[in-house]
Amino acid sequence: MEQLLAGLRAAGEPTRLRLLALLVHSELTVTELTQILRQSQPRVSRHLKLLCEAGLLERFREGSWVFYRLASNGSVAELAAVLSGLIPQEDLVIARDLERLEAVRMSRAEKAAAYFRANADEWDRIRSLYVPEDKVEQAMLELGGTGDMELVADLGTGTGRMLELFGPRAKAGLGIDLSPEMLALARAQLAQQSLQHCSVRQGDLYDLPMQDGTVDLVTSHMVLHYLDDPAASIAEAARVLKPGGRLLIADFAPHELDFLRDGHAHRRLGFSEGEVNEWLADAGLNVGETRVLPPEGGEDAKLTVLIWVADKRGSSPRTTKASIEFEGVK
Repeated sequence: MEQLLAGLRAAGEPTRLRLLALLVHSELTVTELTQILRQSQPRVSRHLKLLCEAGLLERFREGSWVFYRLASNGSVAELAAVLSGLIPQEDLVIARDLERLEAVRMSRAEKAAAYFRANADEWDRIRSLYVPEDKVEQAMLELGGTGDMELVADLGTGTGRMLELFGPRAKAGLGIDLSPEMLALARAQLAQQSLQHCSVRQGDLYDLPMQDGTVDLVTSHMVLHYLDDPAASIAEAARVLKPGGRLLIADFAPHELDFLRDGHAHRRLGFSEGEVNEWLADAGLNVGETRVLPPEGGEDAKLTVLIWVADKRGSSPRTTKASIEFEGVK
């Protein structure tokens, strides 16, 4: 009761209600919020601090930036959702705030698109080496199981594409990546798809900011070949899976294209089916199907894609409510 009263007291101020109305739509930095609210940074920071202390908002650091969003867990999170839903969108002040929010989103999208254009040629070159990406995505969807989920986590999320695919089936989605540029692109993509329940974080794939046994589905799409210790990443993914939860890994079969190591930071030139199966079993997962997608197209297409499916031992988690804890990202 006391926590609810504290939450109501914290929200009972015009600027703080404006913040709730904005942050239900998108995660934003202090700088972005000052641009939207037309208020000084110290004043906005003070309001944010009070809302965080009351449990209505959560904050997370990404390099030198700090982002804020509506609380996703905790005893006051439901109150935050209810209050933000009661704020009239047609109110003149709120409507202007939302217009400026859209301008901030457009600016993000433009920056993300510029980054994508700068790297598109190299990405297209790699994609031409294996089966069309839409076939990989279709196979991932087929192997991801059926039914709704509480939480989906995408490791090395990149553009956030896996969250776009599986997010509509989940109550919440979380993407983890080290690259600020890729996270900016993912945020822009998710906003365009109206996936406000999905978010991304800068984080370490060997130390995920999630509690044990909280995730229904973990995806790893073309990520393992960049890692120094793929087995450790798989073990960490297994840690956060619920009993009965599923891990999907898409990566290359062994190949000899050394230019991918020299020019594109690939640490490993693919993985054998047995090698990854051993890591999955060591992590306490039941190894299922491995889908093989051979290259298609011209003579330049030389990479085979493998998709591994593994489930965490135990009963189905479908009736269990996920608990997401965004700890300090390391």
